Amino acid sequence: MTKYVFPLILLFIFACKNNDSRSETSTRPPNVVLIFTDDQGYQDVGVFGSPNIETPYLDQMASEGVQLTSYYSAQAVCSASRAGILTGCYPNRIGIHNALGPGNTHGINSSETTIAEMLKANGYTTAIFGKWHLGHYPEFMPNRHGFDEYFGIPYSNDMWPFHPQQGPIFNFPDLPLYENETVIDTLTEQSQLTTQITERSVDFIERNKDNPFFLYVAHPQPHVPLFVSDKFKGKSKRGLYGDVIMEIDWSVGQIIDALKKNGLEDNTVVIFTSDNGPWLSYGNHAGSALPLREGKGTAWEGGQREPFIIKYPDKLKAGKVVDIPVMAIDMLPTIARLTNSELPGLTIDGKDVWNVISGETTESPQKAYFFYYRVNELFGVRYGKWKLYFPHRYRTMEGQEPGKDGQPGEYRMIDLEEIELYDVENDISETKNVAKEHPKVVEEIKILANKIRSRLGDSLLELEGSETREPGRID
Repeated sequence: MTKYVFPLILLFIFACKNNDSRSETSTRPPNVVLIFTDDQGYQDVGVFGSPNIETPYLDQMASEGVQLTSYYSAQAVCSASRAGILTGCYPNRIGIHNALGPGNTHGINSSETTIAEMLKANGYTTAIFGKWHLGHYPEFMPNRHGFDEYFGIPYSNDMWPFHPQQGPIFNFPDLPLYENETVIDTLTEQSQLTTQITERSVDFIERNKDNPFFLYVAHPQPHVPLFVSDKFKGKSKRGLYGDVIMEIDWSVGQIIDALKKNGLEDNTVVIFTSDNGPWLSYGNHAGSALPLREGKGTAWEGGQREPFIIKYPDKLKAGKVVDIPVMAIDMLPTIARLTNSELPGLTIDGKDVWNVISGETTESPQKAYFFYYRVNELFGVRYGKWKLYFPHRYRTMEGQEPGKDGQPGEYRMIDLEEIELYDVENDISETKNVAKEHPKVVEEIKILANKIRSRLGDSLLELEGSETREPGRID
């Protein structure tokens, strides 16, 4: 009889320890992983309809999580979009417009609160691996805005001397690769960058498995110039662009596998999305926003409507698809709720949309979403199922010769001369202007637009908002 007792005692001790470990993981606040790509189109994921790019890991993530089909980036261009998702503010509220480059002397203000700062104040360890793009002077860099660790590039990967079109015009300096606040290399090619970012991410997860963490994986790809490692070169039916997306998909798989191996998968919120739509002038080196209209640099659906997948096994039912509008500005307050973190002291624009994502409600906490571009021009408004556009100038590749193999084509500029209204629930491609058929809807949206203009301004109408804040400036 005694020979059975000792093994049973060991089994009991092991079970107790295992239960204690599970209890500790479930009671601690969730980890947060935000995977953010650059210039990826709405269609460039298998579950979002790609006909020729295989993304098995993202497809599996969607089957195990929730897919948002009406998610919008904060703006249709790099820096502004990143400012929006990290601060919960419309970018024009905090003075971040367009894409900051080596020549800019401003960046994110130290008074703004990023997701990293919010979570760090709540005991989280934080890291960013990839592209920053919110100012490249020391006071604007990630380590000064809540991130414990940083590895990556300070702005877009095409802001270097080898740009085929703009390099000689802007006299770009060498592209620096940073480790925290130290330049550790200057890049002449970028084929290992996705792998390095992935390896850093996995290592960060393993080193921080015993404490809550925020990991921001900001891939510079698939922004042109396109680079891919040898392990994915030539593997896609979609050429080099497809190869790049396949490597990003592999990266997502590596990160989720690291969470699984360390027993963190159930209590980790993993988000995958992109900063804006595809850079269509680059032709076969650009992504696809189909069936949406236009792409990067426009307020049309293809410019800001992005693939979005969120996985959180502890709290989300697998396989749900949500079509209620959500925007990047809503991520900070939603993460604040999930982590029981304190919201920023300054006014933000985002709302907690957890009940929308989880399916507890079909009512958005946002009355409308506003689409700004250029310096501070209000181009459009999403209001329920409606999308209204004000007169403005925008760019298109329609009727133009597309670029090829890394060389861009030339955009044609179009002036939208009258208000246009689209039912984007039933006309996702925005083909039928129904403004004349719905004058009351137009008037309702115009009232909402005037309210936001009074707060955030509209440089098209030469209006200054009462609630805008200045970016940080080195002078």
